[in-house]
Amino acid sequence: MLQVAPELRQGLAEAFARRTAPGAGLTSLESTNTAHRAAVLFSRYLATLAWPPTQMAHLVPEHLDGFFDSRKDKTRRAGEELAGLKLLLKHAEGLDEAVIAKLNESHPRRQRGREPKESYSQKDLKRIADAARTDLRAAASRIRKNREILHRFRQGDLPDQDRRMELLDWVDRFGDVPRRPCTTGAHAGRDIPRAWVFKRGSVDDIVCQLHLSGMEVTAGIILLTAMTGENKSVILKTPAVHHRADGHTGRTPTAILETKKPRRGRRAHMNLALSDLPDWISIPSDPEQLSARDELHTPFGLYVLLHELASRSREIAGTDRLLIGWSSAGGRGAGRGLRQQDPDSWVQRWAARHDLATGKVDKDAKPVQLNVTLELLRLTYLELHQKPVAHTEKTLATDYLARNRGNLTEYRKVVAAALAGEVDKARARGVMAVLTRADLERAETDAETVAAEYGIDATTLKQMIAGQLDTVMNACVDHRGSPHAPAGEPCQASFMICLGCPCARALPRHLPIQVLVHDQLAARRAEMTPLEWTQRFALPHAQLADLLSRHDEVDLEDARADVTGTDRDLVARFLNRELDIR
Repeated sequence: MLQVAPELRQGLAEAFARRTAPGAGLTSLESTNTAHRAAVLFSRYLATLAWPPTQMAHLVPEHLDGFFDSRKDKTRRAGEELAGLKLLLKHAEGLDEAVIAKLNESHPRRQRGREPKESYSQKDLKRIADAARTDLRAAASRIRKNREILHRFRQGDLPDQDRRMELLDWVDRFGDVPRRPCTTGAHAGRDIPRAWVFKRGSVDDIVCQLHLSGMEVTAGIILLTAMTGENKSVILKTPAVHHRADGHTGRTPTAILETKKPRRGRRAHMNLALSDLPDWISIPSDPEQLSARDELHTPFGLYVLLHELASRSREIAGTDRLLIGWSSAGGRGAGRGLRQQDPDSWVQRWAARHDLATGKVDKDAKPVQLNVTLELLRLTYLELHQKPVAHTEKTLATDYLARNRGNLTEYRKVVAAALAGEVDKARARGVMAVLTRADLERAETDAETVAAEYGIDATTLKQMIAGQLDTVMNACVDHRGSPHAPAGEPCQASFMICLGCPCARALPRHLPIQVLVHDQLAARRAEMTPLEWTQRFALPHAQLADLLSRHDEVDLEDARADVTGTDRDLVARFLNRELDIR
C-alpha cells in the first residue's frame, strides 16, 4: 500500500502501469519488482515529511534529493533506487517542469565499498571447485546406488526389511516421505511425517537418498558458474533440454542449450555450448590424472551428470529446469519440497559448511576464510579467460576487468610475455618483399631483371603490376604454391597471413591499405582486453609496423590522405573476417 494521499497514490499507480505495460521495455519479473519497490520506498519517504505532497503536481526536485539522502546511509544501492524512481516518474503525468528536468539529470554513482573486488587466485578457485566436485561425486554415488537398489526391489530381487524399500519407493514416486494430518499441538493443521519414518533417519536424509539436496544443487550452481562464466540469472534458468551439436557421432560431445538473459533486450535469447573438453584452468597439473571419474572437469560432463541426478526430481516437480533439489523448508510460503534454491543464501551456507580458507592469515594468525560468491566466480572466469561472456568486449574491459584488483600484477606479466612472444615471431618470420617506385620504373624496360630480383618470372611481374594478383595488402605471386595449403591446392589462409608469406609482394599502391590496417589494429586496443588484442593482433601489428618503417613519414602521411571510402569498406570487411573462407 502506498502511504500517500489518494490523488498522489493514483498518479504513482498509473505511472507504474505505464512503466510495466507491454512494450515499455521491462522484460523480467525482477525489473517489474524494481519499479514497484521504487514507488513503495518513495511513498514511505514522502509520508515522513511534515508537509507531504498530495498530488503529482506538488512534487518538486527537492523531494527526489531528499529521497536519495534518506536512502544513502541505509544502502549502497541508493543511487540505483533513485534511478529506478526517475524511470518510474518519467511515465507519470502532471509533473512540474522543474521535476521533469530533474528526471533527466545524471544519477549519483553507486557507493563502492572500501575494499575493491578481487577475483580468486587459481589456487583459491581450485579449492572452491574441488569442494563442489566432491559434493557432486558423493551425490552421484549415493543416488545411483539407491536407484539400483530400488530397481532390484521392484524386480522382486530384494526383500523389504523394516519397510526400507517401501519408504524408498514412496520417495521415488512423490519426492517426500509418508505423512499424516496433525490436529493438535504446535503442528496442528500441518502434514507431519508418520512416526515409523523416523526409524529410517531424518526426512532430509531419506528424501536425498534419491534426490539432490539443496547443498548439492548449490555445488552444481557454483561449479557451472566457475566453468562457464555465465551470470546468476542464466545459470538458474539453465534448462534440461538440449541439442547435441555432435550428433552422437563419437566426436567431441557438445550440448547446445537455449538460455535467456533478459537484460540484453532483443538479444536476450542465447545459445550456451557445453563441450566435453577439459578447461585449461580446471584440469590437474598432470593431465594423465584425468579419468572417467573426472567427468566434472568438463562443462558437458557436469551438465550430463546434473541432468541425470535431477531427472526424477524434475518429473515430480513438473519443471524443465536443470538445477532442482530438496529443501526441507523455505521462506515466502514455499515450504518443503523439490524446487530451485535461491543461491544468495545457499552459497554462503555452502561455503561455511566446507570451511574454505584462502591460505592467508589475519592479524591474529587465524586462517582467512574464502568469501564465496557467484559474482566473484564469474569475475575470476572473465579474468582468467580474457573473453566476454554474454556481453561485449568493451563491457568486459571497462565494467569487469577494469574494476578487478585480484591478480592485476600477474595479468600484466602474462600480457607482457605474450606481447613479447608475438613481437619475436614477427621478427623471426620477417615481412613480405616490397617493390619500390624505382623498381616499377626499371620494369618498364627490363622486366626480366626486376622479376629475377624478386624471385618471379616476367609474366607474373606484369600481372602483379597490372593489379591482377592483388589480395588485400599485397599481391600473391603463387596462390597454388602457398606454404599454408597442400601442394597444388589454392591457398585458403586468411589474408592477414600474407604479411609473413613468401608468396606475397607489396607494391607502392598497397601502402594506403597497409597504413589503414595498421591504424585500425591499433585502434582496437581500446575495444578489447589487452590479452585478447595481443593474441589476435599483436603479430600482424608488429609485422605492419616493420613494413611501414621502411617508408619515410612523408610517404606514410600521403598514404593516409589517399585512403578512399572503398578502402575503408574493404578493411572493415577484412578485419571483421568477412573475407575469410570458412
